[in-house]
Amino acid sequence: MIDLRSDTVTRPTAAMREAMAAAEVGDDVYGDDPTVNALEAHTAKVLGKEAAVFVPTGSMSNQIALRTHTEPGDLVLIERHAHIVINEGGAGAALSGVTMRPIDGAHGIFGPKDVVSMLDRPHPFNPTTLGSPPKLLCLENSHNAGGGTVWPLEQLRAVCATGREHGLALHLDGARLWHAAAASGVLPRDYAEPFDTVNVCFSKGLGAPVGSALAGRRETIERARRFRQQYGGGMRQAGVIAAGALHALEHHLDDLPRDVGNARRLAGLLAAIDGVSLDPARVESNIVRFHVSMDAGTFASRCHQEGLHMLPNGAHGVRAVLHRDVADDEVDVAADVIATVLAEARARATP
Repeated sequence: MIDLRSDTVTRPTAAMREAMAAAEVGDDVYGDDPTVNALEAHTAKVLGKEAAVFVPTGSMSNQIALRTHTEPGDLVLIERHAHIVINEGGAGAALSGVTMRPIDGAHGIFGPKDVVSMLDRPHPFNPTTLGSPPKLLCLENSHNAGGGTVWPLEQLRAVCATGREHGLALHLDGARLWHAAAASGVLPRDYAEPFDTVNVCFSKGLGAPVGSALAGRRETIERARRFRQQYGGGMRQAGVIAAGALHALEHHLDDLPRDVGNARRLAGLLAAIDGVSLDPARVESNIVRFHVSMDAGTFASRCHQEGLHMLPNGAHGVRAVLHRDVADDEVDVAADVIATVLAEARARATP
C-alpha cells in the first residue's frame, strides 16, 4: 500500500528504534530525564530560542501556547482554516476560553493589512470594556489546509511586526516547519525568530513515532510547563520516545528536500491526467491538494482498492502527502493508479 494520507504515517527507522531502546531515562515531571532534557535543549538551539518543552502532540503544544499567552475572554487573530481552528476539537474555547477572530488568507497566507483590519478601532466615546481584548496572533507554516503553502520570510516578518506594533503576542504553529524550511531554503531559526512561541512536530516528516515541542523564552516555557501538567502532558520515563525525536532531529532533516521534490513531481504528473485539476505551481512543500472530476470519496475508495491510500476532502478535493516512507518510483505508481481510476470512471459514464 502506498500511503499518502499524511506524513504522520511514517514509521521509525531501525537506527531510531536502536536509539530508543538504548535511551537513558529518568522522571521527566521532576526534570530528571536526560534524554528529554537533551531533546529540549537541541530543539531550542535549532529554533534560536532559550528553552523548549517536550509534549505528546502538536495539538497540545498549540493549546498550551494559547493558554500561556491569553486569559479567558481574550481574542486570538488567526487564519480561518488554520489547524488550531479546524483540527483541534474547539480546544481553544474549551481549555482557554478564547475567541477566534478568523482572517481570510490566500491559501493560508495573509498580510499586515489583514491583521489591522481585524483590530477594533476604539473611539473615546465608547467604553473599552465591551469587546474581547486582542492578545495573540497565530501563523501556520507550512499551512496544511492551504496545501502546504510556505510563508515568504519577508511577508511573515512584516505580519509579525504589525502584530507587535499592536501589542499582540506571536505564536507559530510550525508542525511542518521542517518541510517549510526544506522547501524554501530558509533556516528554521529564521522563521522562528519573530515569535514568542513556536510549535514543532517530530512525528510527521521527521518520522519519530510521537512528540512535539514548544519553544520560546525561558520564562514563557516555564509557564507553559504548568499548563502541560494541567492538560495531562506530564510524562515519566519519556526519554524512550524523546530519543526517537532527537534521532530524527539530528539525522532526518537532510532527507526532507526529497519529499518536496517528490510532491512537485507528483503534481506535474497529475496535471497531465484527464480528470485532475490542480496548479503545479501551488505545490510548495510536501502536500499535494487536487480536485478530481468524480466524487472524491468514491475516487479515494477505488484508489485504495488499487493500493493507493489518500484522503478525500469535500465533494471533489483530495490530499496526498509525500514523506520519507514513499519511494521515488512509487510516485509514478501513484500517478498511474489515479489515471486508471479516473479513466474507468469516464468509461462507465459514457453511454
